[in-house]
Amino acid sequence: MELRHLRYFIAVAEELHFSKAAERLHIAQPPLSQQIQQLEAELGVELFHRKTKRQVQLTEAGKVFLNEAYQLLLQLETAVTLTQRIGRGETGQLKIGFTSLVIYDLLPLILRQFREQFLEVELVLLELTTSQQEQALRDSLIHVGFGHPPLEDDTLSYQCIHQETLVVALSSTHSLAQKEYICVRSLLSEPLIVFPRYLAPGLYDRIMSLFQQENFKPHITQEAIQMQTIIGLVSAGMGVAITPSSLQNLQRSGVVYRPLLAEIPVIETAVIWQQSRLTPIVENFLQLTQKFI
Repeated sequence: MELRHLRYFIAVAEELHFSKAAERLHIAQPPLSQQIQQLEAELGVELFHRKTKRQVQLTEAGKVFLNEAYQLLLQLETAVTLTQRIGRGETGQLKIGFTSLVIYDLLPLILRQFREQFLEVELVLLELTTSQQEQALRDSLIHVGFGHPPLEDDTLSYQCIHQETLVVALSSTHSLAQKEYICVRSLLSEPLIVFPRYLAPGLYDRIMSLFQQENFKPHITQEAIQMQTIIGLVSAGMGVAITPSSLQNLQRSGVVYRPLLAEIPVIETAVIWQQSRLTPIVENFLQLTQKFI
């Protein structure tokens, strides 16, 4: 049995007339009659009562088969449509890793635009450090990530899509808060709040390079894992922090941000993926991120 047998049968069942069905199918009437006879022979039942040579009526078995034929063709159409949509990356699931830093600026913009274009793609977000994202990509736990170069794994592909500088976060009541710019040497005796190096070694080393340029070690008094926690401690007057400029979007009462008067290293954010495991959804996502370069 082939799909054409079902389509021929449906046409005859709807028209109840071989000539009209043949005209509708753009074939001659004798071949159509032969195809229906072959179908009946294969099923072992009559599907039509022949009232005349051309006009027919459905048997009880024919009525049942017609309903099932509709369902089969509908299921086939659904399967074809779904397969095509998956092939175009319009439906499915996309698992995205990200560091806490990108949630304050870049990632919300990208996700908003992607969701507007691909409503049927389910987004699953996982907050991971850059090194954790590299492992997750190798283990196929995520499809794409947002981290901060340099990467440890040179087999992964990445594209830098955003750059920012460093600023000082300090209490609004701090004496340095009145200055328009802050030089690094003025932070010599200030208690510094940082995140542990293992969370983002590239970002941590860039922050520390500011003090290395001035040939002194910072006075680190507190470590915190989350950027929100660091800013909360600054608000409480526990110290100052040097953060990427995107954290200025995290408005916190009692905290001000001031630019540094120094040769400031650039903080890069990159989209990271496994080239050998590209899918249409990932390709669509990567193409969209290019708009933000």
